Amino acid sequence: MKLIGMLDSPYVRRVAISAKRLGIALEHESVSVFRTFEQFRQINPVLKAPTLILDDGEVLMDSTLIIDYLEALAGPDRSLMPAGIEHRLRSLRLIGLALAASEKSVQLYYERNLRPAEIQYEPWVERVEGQLAAAYSALERELEKQPLKNDGSIDQAGITLAVAWSFTQYVVPDQVPVERFPKIAAFTRYAEGLEVFIDTPID
Repeated sequence: MKLIGMLDSPYVRRVAISAKRLGIALEHESVSVFRTFEQFRQINPVLKAPTLILDDGEVLMDSTLIIDYLEALAGPDRSLMPAGIEHRLRSLRLIGLALAASEKSVQLYYERNLRPAEIQYEPWVERVEGQLAAAYSALERELEKQPLKNDGSIDQAGITLAVAWSFTQYVVPDQVPVERFPKIAAFTRYAEGLEVFIDTPID
């Protein structure tokens, strides 16, 4: 199977790290939806990263759906999601907040770097900035109530949270000062020190 997309995308990096944690080998092809537009369009006309090409040529897209498929391939014994409903609910909440933070970081990055300054709509920017802050504030409260494990392991909630925070710091660091989110920052430092993260760098 082949994973298409750049690791500076939180969604591509999330899939790449998850696959490694699940013990599933993926061939990674770094193709950009911007710099290599035509090449990506030939692979997937929808131009959505990540794209997963299966061995039979079938194409999947969207990080959550790709990870769901990889989880099914790996089987329940290797799952990155907890089985118990209460623990699973918390993981899903953390994942949802982290994905929201990723989305808002992408929107801010695009607004600042792709849209000419003279046509940027400030009320929209302020709204997205508020959503980004709200997502990380909620995540920080969650970690204050119950920290994620830092015993050498990492699950899907931890992967998604750390990938999101690293991406935000990579593209819009002024929006989320580290001192405001010490629990998230500390966990991400732990995650980025794991071999699976080191082997899958953001750039």
